Amino acid sequence: MTQETETSAPPKTFWESLAHLGPGIILASSIVGSGELIATTTVGAEAGFALLWLIVIGCAIKVAAQVEIGRNTVTWGRTPLAAFDRVPGPRIGGRNWIYWGWAAMTLLIVVQQGGIVAGVAQSLAAGVPLTADGRAYNDAHNAMAAAEVEAAVAQRQGNFELADAATARLADLTARASELPDPSDVALWTVLVGVVTAVLLAVSQYWLIERVSIILVGTFTLMTILAVVLLQADPTWAISSAEFISGVVPSIPPATNGQSPITTALAALGIIGVGAAELMFYPYWCLEKGYAKAIGPRNESQAWTARARGWLRVMQLDAWGSMVVYTVVTIAFYLLGAATLGRLGLRPAGSEMVRTLGQMYVPIFGEWVREVFLLGAFAVLYSTFFVAAAGNARLITDGLILSGRLNPSDASRATWVRRLSMVWALVAMGLALFFNNPVAMVLASGIAQAIMLAALAVAVLFFRYRDLDPRLLPTRAWDVLLWISAGGFFIIAGWTIWQKIGDVLAR
Repeated sequence: MTQETETSAPPKTFWESLAHLGPGIILASSIVGSGELIATTTVGAEAGFALLWLIVIGCAIKVAAQVEIGRNTVTWGRTPLAAFDRVPGPRIGGRNWIYWGWAAMTLLIVVQQGGIVAGVAQSLAAGVPLTADGRAYNDAHNAMAAAEVEAAVAQRQGNFELADAATARLADLTARASELPDPSDVALWTVLVGVVTAVLLAVSQYWLIERVSIILVGTFTLMTILAVVLLQADPTWAISSAEFISGVVPSIPPATNGQSPITTALAALGIIGVGAAELMFYPYWCLEKGYAKAIGPRNESQAWTARARGWLRVMQLDAWGSMVVYTVVTIAFYLLGAATLGRLGLRPAGSEMVRTLGQMYVPIFGEWVREVFLLGAFAVLYSTFFVAAAGNARLITDGLILSGRLNPSDASRATWVRRLSMVWALVAMGLALFFNNPVAMVLASGIAQAIMLAALAVAVLFFRYRDLDPRLLPTRAWDVLLWISAGGFFIIAGWTIWQKIGDVLAR
């Protein structure tokens, strides 16, 4: 990637710096979707409040690594994948081990994206059915969901007569729903979403991606935080201080039906907060925002050092700001999942994933909010799909350039980013049609990204101690944060591998 020489002085005040933020907004929009809406609520539903501490750690430990990767990219003017390819270790076909790990992870990420497309299509089909069969299906399943919530609330309140009546009605509704033909609405919406996204990505620029990210995520994020606040006003669903403390104090909940919630949580850790994929394509947004251009090509002058330090402070503010946003949202999703789905005994799965997640809001706002939730679910899931398609297209283009298969010129790079963005959207669409199981598809990618975090831990330590301009040395406090981040990555990856080996041996 060619680095232009039009440098600019960094902002001097906090308020001036705010005008130059943006990559973190895009990052947050790609995060608040599969990780928070699907994976985090699933963990809360399975584990109750017990694993809140693990989810918070999963968000907080990644920022130092995110900044270190961004620092290496914007100060050396390299693309992220080119930077990772410099890390020492085995090389195959001229590329190093992280390159090939990234390639393998990307294959599973596109499966995850298929899960996101399926979730988007489900939310649209549930809110805007396109066929008569779809409308009948929605009516039946909404009635089933209402009966399930009513039974759970009555049970919690000790009104067992009402609970039994609601349970009987649920059984009757379920039997009637089983006789209905399967609607084609989800498949139709899947095709529409895939094609429209491919067209949008074919003409998208950085500014468009940034603005779409803000619009899609902002409203739903505020709604989710408000839901947690209002949850406390209802004695049936309010989270007690004892429950919250039990989630903050580290503990491992017991297995249920032979399945440990820690397995789901560890899979989720790969994608909640900043996942391995987001860590790898965050610097691309920093480059396109213009941080590297503002710093200018590296030289020995004091002016370059001053510009680099100033713009790195802006980038750190951008990274920490995004961390605050996605951590707050992650906690909100987890608490809602534990307080409602967990207490109701609901588990988001298969084609009912979005409808099940919608039950988090019904106890707080009433039945009418389901339609609002479906709109919000569309926004938050679609933002993840849209931004991830754009980000991964940049990584894949970079990977093909490094392997010598594409021309490295800026014009060629831009052309292939657009083409691969379209291909990514259409492949994800095809996978959504074939599998249509969003939770399983998302968590499969989470496992791959959890393992990939170990490779990124090695890379960030290499960047810090072997590939950092001496004039930009961080403080000791920052080094401590970086080591904590790297150590957390190793633990997440090691535990995930151990769990998978255990699952194989148990079969």
